[in-house]
Order: sequence, then C-alpha cells, then structure tokens
Amino acid sequence: MSALLLEHGPQTATELAGRLGVSPAAVRRHLDALVAAGRVEERQTRDPHRGRGRPARRFHLTDAGRSSFPHAYDDLALTALRYVAASGGPDAVRAVAEQQLAGLEVRASSAVEEAVRAAGGRPVDRAQALAGALTAEGYAATASAISGGGQLCQHHCPVAHVAAEFPQLCEAETAVIGRLVGTHVQRLATIAHGDGICTTHIPGPLQSRSPRTGNRSTPVRPVLGERAAPAGARTSTSTTPTNHRERTPA
Repeated sequence: MSALLLEHGPQTATELAGRLGVSPAAVRRHLDALVAAGRVEERQTRDPHRGRGRPARRFHLTDAGRSSFPHAYDDLALTALRYVAASGGPDAVRAVAEQQLAGLEVRASSAVEEAVRAAGGRPVDRAQALAGALTAEGYAATASAISGGGQLCQHHCPVAHVAAEFPQLCEAETAVIGRLVGTHVQRLATIAHGDGICTTHIPGPLQSRSPRTGNRSTPVRPVLGERAAPAGARTSTSTTPTNHRERTPA
C-alpha cells in the first residue's frame, strides 16, 4: 500500500483497490492502520475532472511514511565527511561534528535547566532530564543511578554507521553530554564500535575523607629508598645475617 502511494502519488481508496484487485473496504481497513501509525494522512482535494460534488479524499504518505523506505543518507554523510577529512584533516571533521550537535545541545539544554530548577543540580538529576530530551531526538536514552554516580545509556544511535569511521562524532557528543550534566563524563561503550548500547559514566560526588588524611594520595613520609634512609635507622633486608660475614676464625 505504502509502495503504491510512493510510486503513483496520492490516491483514493477506490484507486488503490483497483490497483490491488481487492475491495475498497479492505483497502480502507489497511489505510486506517497506516493513518493511526502516522505513515499516511488523508486529505480532501478537489479534482477538476470530477466537476461539482464532494472533494475527493486522497491518501498521502507522511514524512514518517517516506522514512520507512531505504535511504542513502549514511552514504551521503560518509562521502561528505571523507571529502572534509581529505581537505581539512581531523580538526575539520571535528568542527563539522560540533556544528551538527550544536542544535541538539540547545534543545536539550532547556529540558535540563527545567529539571535543575525543579529537582536540584546534581549530575544524576540532570542526566535523567537529558535522557528524556535525547529520547525525543531519537536516541532511546535512559539514565540510572549507580554506586559512584550514574549512567546514561543510549539504546539507538542515528549516526552509528558514520561514527564507526569518524569517531569525532562520538567525541563531540560526549563533550555535549558532559556540558549538559555539568561534570566530566567518561564513555564506556558505543554502538559505533560494536557495543550494544552507548554507555556514559557520570561520576558522583567525592566521598568524604578523614580530616587527618585529607585527599592525599602519597604517604606522609616519601619513600626515597635505602640510600636516603636517615643515619642510624638503616636496617638490612638481607636474609643472611651480616655478623656471619664479619666474624673470622681466631
């Protein structure tokens, strides 16, 4: 049915029934399902050949209906980025990726800021709002809290085929996520590199530490080696006692 509308343009149920060799009632049942799915819409159009009377009700493919047919968008994008890479190098590809994601960042930013005003500014709260905004953009995203922070998962990637060759798209997207959640994030997996889900780790707040040790990552007294040990504090690590070597028979 959709293929006939694509090939022959808008048609009435009677015209479609004649092409398919079935009853108009059977065609209408199928058209009703396509209309409910948003792939077809019905419009009234006046046919000059029909003269006076009720306008004809013709069925048209919607944008969603057209998108169900094969496209060469990925091939076009790859060809364009290959040309950009050959002409301007990796930085030029990165600039294209950042430009492509700029609109998404603006749209998602509004949703995130609304969530911040309502629930607070924790990165995990912002990630929850971001997941909803990304889902509206076709990423099928979810966010969840885990020990040590949170995770943002994208179950679909609209540019996975292109990003597999040009990782700058994933890098630019990761930077956008970090800015929107308000902290440095780490990509753990991407669909473009063969993983089932794009997973981004969002670190949580640092754990409180003892005031005696603070946030030090080095010992209180640096280990300088045996030579630098203070005089009088040297201890031998040999398994053979030194006094055996110093004593000689009388």
